[in-house]
Amino acid sequence: MIWQLRHMTTYAYGTPVDMATHMLHLSPRHLPWQRVISESINSAPAPAHVSQGVDHFGNRVTWIFIDRPHDRFEVESRAEIEVQFPAPPHAHQTMAWEKVASQAMHDAEAAEFALPSPMLQESLPARDYAAPSFPPGRPILEALLELNGRINRDFAFRAGVTSINTTVEQVLQNRAGVCQDFSQLMISGLRGLGIPARYASGYIRTRPPPGGIKRRGADQSHAWVSAWLGPGYGWVDLDPTNDVIVSDEHVVLGWGRDFGDVSPLRGVILGGGRHSLTVAVDLEPA
Repeated sequence: MIWQLRHMTTYAYGTPVDMATHMLHLSPRHLPWQRVISESINSAPAPAHVSQGVDHFGNRVTWIFIDRPHDRFEVESRAEIEVQFPAPPHAHQTMAWEKVASQAMHDAEAAEFALPSPMLQESLPARDYAAPSFPPGRPILEALLELNGRINRDFAFRAGVTSINTTVEQVLQNRAGVCQDFSQLMISGLRGLGIPARYASGYIRTRPPPGGIKRRGADQSHAWVSAWLGPGYGWVDLDPTNDVIVSDEHVVLGWGRDFGDVSPLRGVILGGGRHSLTVAVDLEPA
């Protein structure tokens, strides 16, 4: 599937910003199953300096510096991406989850994602919530699929009731949130059981059938979970917001330990006062 992506971010400041530096995670990741055909990132005002590179996790990053006063900041990212996610293994053929957990610390790539992270400290309530899906000896993908479905059924998708600072304990108490909350709850529960899990950031697009309901998370930045199945199968991506295995309707920007590692835009400004933020995303078939 080939997608056309447009992501527009706009900050309006109460007082002028004298200068600013921003770090952007807005470039889709190059992967064996995801090919970036074309892309561009433009901002207004135009930056005085731009540099590009990759972060610790291999995600593509753009840094920009603006040296003139401005009361409005806009960033537009455009890309054309071909996505062909690999089919997951048969769930019953995957390793018992305890064996996966026992091997996690012996795998250099997986071990980092089995440990607590700045936004996801150890949470016994999250572990206890995940545990019923992981009885002894159960194949790990079977357990993951059940947990994915339970989060979808147990929690209401409700924007505005959480923020980036909401803890998984608060999400468990409120039983409501958005894709970031559901993903971080699942990640925290899995790590509590010793299973490596990483936070995936990107986009999702759906075109509902006539009379159908548009999939939650469409036309905005989206988040989901990558879980480690062991050295034989590697990683599988699951979307607890929509209770699906990630497929060609998802576009990957990057991944990290939690949201803080892959925030689409963050930076430091001099001035600005109070500000407002608007984000608009279009993901359409090419």
